[in-house]
Amino acid sequence: MTVPGVGPIVALAYIATLDDAARFKKSKDVGAFLGLTPRRYQSGEMDWSGHISKCGDRDLRRLLYAAATTLITQVNKPSPLLTWATRLNE
Repeated sequence: MTVPGVGPIVALAYIATLDDAARFKKSKDVGAFLGLTPRRYQSGEMDWSGHISKCGDRDLRRLLYAAATTLITQVNKPSPLLTWATRLNE
């Protein structure tokens, strides 16, 4: 909740959706679970990224998108997170 745009509703929805964070081996798996990032498949010589399935919780995706938009458009104070988000937005 220290990120601008992330308040109690977004934090509660995130925690409720993930339920038990220990079931994810890597943090990248959370993005794929929520339908935010493509899942990466690696096996022997094959290495490819899957598609964004959007199978996760639609409401949480909307809340996280709104929080990211708030961070990029409304925050003027420089921070490493804002720099990272701005580079992703370009």
